[in-house]
Amino acid sequence: MKNPILVGLAIFILIALSACSTKDAQQTEPVELTISAAASLNEALIEIKKNFEAENPQIKLLYNIGGSGALKQQILQGAPVDLFLSAAIDPFNELTQKGLIDKQTQVNLLGNQLVLVTNKETPANISGFSDLKPSQINKIAIGIPESVPAGKYAKQSLENLGLWEQLEPIVIQTKDVRQALTYVETGNVDTGIVYMTDVYVSDKVKVVATADEQTHDSIIYPAGIIKSSANKKEAELFLSYLQGKSAKTIFEKYSFKVLD
Repeated sequence: MKNPILVGLAIFILIALSACSTKDAQQTEPVELTISAAASLNEALIEIKKNFEAENPQIKLLYNIGGSGALKQQILQGAPVDLFLSAAIDPFNELTQKGLIDKQTQVNLLGNQLVLVTNKETPANISGFSDLKPSQINKIAIGIPESVPAGKYAKQSLENLGLWEQLEPIVIQTKDVRQALTYVETGNVDTGIVYMTDVYVSDKVKVVATADEQTHDSIIYPAGIIKSSANKKEAELFLSYLQGKSAKTIFEKYSFKVLD
């Protein structure tokens, strides 16, 4: 007959070991950090993710990539985001003014350039912005000015050059800057206005001209931690990493301007 005391002790030990095992599993489970980031940052962030996670296995980065205006709306509607990387100041400032971003963590991270591009194999007959006329081109792609920073900058440039009114009927508006790039790559439009960094990731387009920086607002990518983040310690670590030497090298590789 089994000793009930020994049986009870054995059961207690098994339960204790099981609890310890569960606790250890929980402790080794990486924290998932959700980053909402502008579409133009996609490739650079993918490379940064690989390096960061290798150095910080306790953190898993989850990217939500899209147009800055759309990402702003998601955050306004309560999307569970830890860090926001915008391609423009306005969407970022709106969230800051509404108390959704921790002002103490805000940093102007990067800069960019606006360029006019065309398809490499079937280029449009243009040599600069002054050639953008309905008699020269059939369609031009830009991001939706109201929600895509690159589209807003493009419209500003065209307005300041006195070209917007005549071009508006043939402007194809896209959900983000990468869709504008894709339309040029596939030949669905004659030309498009995107970021210099977008050209780096495409071998199907070529730069026709770079927009004069005086014709549009400064292109600044701000970053900051969402106040409601449940992972502020990890978010601070990643934000600091984005400002470090390793990330800086990657951003510059993709033609971003790193702001001090």
